[in-house]
Amino acid sequence: MNRKASHTATQILPALLLCILALPASASWKEKVLYSFQGGTDGAYPAGGVVFDKQGNLYGATQQGGGTNCSPMAACGTVYQLAPPAKKGDPWTETLLHVFQGKQHNDGEFPSGGVIADASGNIYGTSSYGGTGDCVLLGIKGGCGTVFEVSPPQTKGGKWTYTILYSFKGGKDGYLPFGDLIFDGAGNLYGATYFGGGKGTTCNPYYQYCGTVFELSPPKTKGGNWTEKVLHSFAGGTDGANPNGGLVLDSKGAIYDTTAGGGNENGECGSPGCGTVFKLAPPTMKGGAWTEKMLHRFNGQDGATPAADVVFAKNGSLYGTTSAGAISGNGSVFDIAAPTGGGGPWKEAVLHRFIDGNDGTSPRGGLIFDAGGNLYGTALGGATHRGVVFSLKPPKRGNSWPLTVLYNLAGSPDGDHPTADLIFDGNGNLYGTTEWGGTAQSCQGGCGVVYEVSP
Repeated sequence: MNRKASHTATQILPALLLCILALPASASWKEKVLYSFQGGTDGAYPAGGVVFDKQGNLYGATQQGGGTNCSPMAACGTVYQLAPPAKKGDPWTETLLHVFQGKQHNDGEFPSGGVIADASGNIYGTSSYGGTGDCVLLGIKGGCGTVFEVSPPQTKGGKWTYTILYSFKGGKDGYLPFGDLIFDGAGNLYGATYFGGGKGTTCNPYYQYCGTVFELSPPKTKGGNWTEKVLHSFAGGTDGANPNGGLVLDSKGAIYDTTAGGGNENGECGSPGCGTVFKLAPPTMKGGAWTEKMLHRFNGQDGATPAADVVFAKNGSLYGTTSAGAISGNGSVFDIAAPTGGGGPWKEAVLHRFIDGNDGTSPRGGLIFDAGGNLYGTALGGATHRGVVFSLKPPKRGNSWPLTVLYNLAGSPDGDHPTADLIFDGNGNLYGTTEWGGTAQSCQGGCGVVYEVSP
């Protein structure tokens, strides 16, 4: 099995680097719901975004649905495939690849991130609870979370194979894996846990410690165990707390991400901290420790509580979103410029502040670039208060990027509450998920959708 080819969900299709023209301010995109989750034995409430395979199928996970016999969440979750129609205008076809069974079956439950795929079509993701660990929540032994793999059948139409690669133990080990995984070129997986790690005592009254970044190394012999290593444990305070997952790697193997808390405790955010952007550099000698560097501590005025990953620009700068702060409290889009010449501090600039909610509010997902250097993302709020898909065009001068709302979500039977990263297809269409909305009657406000937005 080749585990080395794919790095992130957005690297599955080579054609994702598109020559898309810059959008005029009056651009109006069209939206189409590809699938509405129905709850019950179907999935409910998509976790994270979707990823393409080479055949044009979409893959993702749902936090709930599939079954209701899992505890402590009473919500099991699923991994799903959506196949495009053979004939234009026909519906996409959903197939459930795995329904989580929860700790009572030593399985995972309640995914809190999307999935990624390798070149062989294997799907990888995390569940926040379940597994063999003994973590207890509200008096119920619900497990500490898992990393899993779902492999395609050997013959067409066969059953997909589900495997737990690692069950977290809590404590100094991670607890509650969160966000997407990422591969390096050697086939190692990297991810984050929101809690656990053995450091920090003030991050949450119900969960221990302030989170980790971890590495999972594949077995040297087929059928062996994957090996987990905690690369960094967050301590809260001036350090970060509660990393968001969706890590990115640079060409030297360093890891970058955001934390929802920690950092600047003297600003308007108080003791939880306003959040951070950090870098973890690999050891210079084999077996050495990874080194953390704080690239930026948010102070509230420039944003607070980043809830998503960051993305690299061609010049090496990092771009991302905050879900709060930025004067109005509605969040921001930011850029952290890499130092010239390899030294000195990284420099942060606010590219856009969400002010009145009409252009969106509290973005919970990350950003993506097109080949023209335009940024795309989602936010809550908007003209309908159901969420927006937006683009940001780089300015000719200054730091303020003009924002265009491409589409206002309308709520059921349309989508509602977008919180995941978007992806492009080869034709310049955007794909994403919403946690709510759709046609289902079994979930109040709908069970969520997968949608397409096209220029």
